[in-house]
Amino acid sequence: MLIDEINDPSDLRNLTDAQLTQLAAEIREFIVQAVAETGGHLGSNLGVVELTLALHRVFASPLDAILWDTGHQAYVHKIVTGRKAGFEQLRQESGLSGYPSREESRHDFVENSHASTILSYAYGLAVARDAGVDHHRHIVAVIGDGSMTGGMAYEALNNLGHANRKVIIVLNDNGRSYAPTISQLSGSLAQIRLNPVYMRRQRRIEQALHNLPIVGRQAEKGMDAVKAAVREYFQPPAFFETLGVRYSGPIDGHDIPALEQALRNAIEFDGPNVVHVLTQKGRGYPPAEDDDEKHLHDAPVFDPLTGPPKSTPTGYTQAFADAMIAEGAARPNLVAITAAMPGPTGLLPFQNRFPDRFFDVGIAEQHAVTGAAGMALGGLRPVVALYSTFFNRAWDQVVYDVALHRLPVIFALDRAGITGDDGPSHHGVYDMALLSKVPGMTVFAPSSAQELKVMLHDAIDMCPDGPATIRYPKGQARQVPASSVGSGFAARRTREGDGRVCILAVGKMLEAAEQAADRLGGDGVSVTIWDPRLVQPLDPLMIIDAASHRAVITIEDGIVDGGVGSHMAAAIMTAATARMPIVVQLGVPAKFIPHGKPDRILARLGLDADGLVAAVRSVLDRIENPVGSI
Repeated sequence: MLIDEINDPSDLRNLTDAQLTQLAAEIREFIVQAVAETGGHLGSNLGVVELTLALHRVFASPLDAILWDTGHQAYVHKIVTGRKAGFEQLRQESGLSGYPSREESRHDFVENSHASTILSYAYGLAVARDAGVDHHRHIVAVIGDGSMTGGMAYEALNNLGHANRKVIIVLNDNGRSYAPTISQLSGSLAQIRLNPVYMRRQRRIEQALHNLPIVGRQAEKGMDAVKAAVREYFQPPAFFETLGVRYSGPIDGHDIPALEQALRNAIEFDGPNVVHVLTQKGRGYPPAEDDDEKHLHDAPVFDPLTGPPKSTPTGYTQAFADAMIAEGAARPNLVAITAAMPGPTGLLPFQNRFPDRFFDVGIAEQHAVTGAAGMALGGLRPVVALYSTFFNRAWDQVVYDVALHRLPVIFALDRAGITGDDGPSHHGVYDMALLSKVPGMTVFAPSSAQELKVMLHDAIDMCPDGPATIRYPKGQARQVPASSVGSGFAARRTREGDGRVCILAVGKMLEAAEQAADRLGGDGVSVTIWDPRLVQPLDPLMIIDAASHRAVITIEDGIVDGGVGSHMAAAIMTAATARMPIVVQLGVPAKFIPHGKPDRILARLGLDADGLVAAVRSVLDRIENPVGSI
């Protein structure tokens, strides 16, 4: 097979057109088989096969820097740069990363897994090259799969045009991000379309076409097609060239000779230029082509003959989806906002039930948050659903646009804590440490699916004068009876021990605490366990009870330095009276955690039942054998 002969980009140079077509087919088959065994990003990579081959035939990586945004569309790039064998361990612990990785290859320049950043990297590299410090000949930024919906991309584009830096920008336009892309390049026709005279005439024409006997419907469709074609033909050139960026395209992203010619033409131009490429996400694999929601953007392990089952929310995400429907039905002013991820955040059912109250703003978290602030100012109750890791991108807006104005915006943070296969950029470990410092912010951490539903209801009812956050992990959620569910701002004591050791177990860590308590009980050790439920504000009754113990262990799946364990420890020290307890804080260390299965990572960090048992025994030893005793 041709794919077995490709170990370096130079191996592509002498292939004929027929061989390239064969190689493209083999790569698609290989990617489907590899992702079927390990899970990963499928649709986006199936769409960039020919584009990647053309890039590596025209440019000489690593002399030429080929940069990817987002990095999840770099599987083909990894194959042609000699990492095909590594796909057996794709996204597995100590195996191949699902994104570009500087540790893996000299062909990877940026470990880019958060969208809309690559044009800024490219600008900086161009400045260094033009200063004679960096020696890359050409800088090529591949941006697409929704990345052009992010505001940072437009900031960099404006800067590139103004500075006239020579960067070749490949706009991979597949009309998607995770879901259908929420974006439209505003060009020379925008003013025309907003002109009232034009609008009135357009409505009259559309009504006339609609009233035509027999062919009215077909005539309306024809009119829509013409308008779409005119927009696509005129708007991108006007938009880019107004910014000082040359435009060419659109080019068929699956026609390798046409792509190569367009890229060679781009080399001859001094200054920034965009090569607009049209690709089909999921191309060549029917289950991906037929997936209307996301073209199998990502996939779990699956049978390649049938494709993965339809993606549906599970665990905490499903609990959130159900809760949003219930609250939406009871509250006409409740609205939902997401940033290009209606499916993964569980908002598709809400969108289907309340389409006029659902807003997908594209990959634009900052805009999502401040837009929600505006909605709250106007009397709506917005719920912003994001991944915890992407929430970090809107920190300024959370503090100064929402909290400073004491606005009742609710943030639903999915994939909080250690997430696993997507690696260090996707672990959601900073949210609690950051949010617990925001004035007026209420932060809920559910330990079960039932708690999440109660918390959403309480956040709406009990936080009318400031923001609230509910943060919850990826994966399965604990299911508990009504008797094991709290309410309001109160913590819940789940076990009462002998007064020696108290465990404050945040969110999903409660399950590990309960398991550890069972094992310790077999050895005659009885511990107190509290489910804090809220990490900001802390329940004073929980803190007083914890302070009465000889030792307290806090455990969280967030960063431990400055985390909520520190917040709890400070409160305990203040509340302690007769004797200051020993306080041990367990959490995620301040370092980047590689990809791997979440349970294995947590175990390695001591954030599981085994780790807690060891921590309890260690602190008991300190109590019973204090330093200096004989």
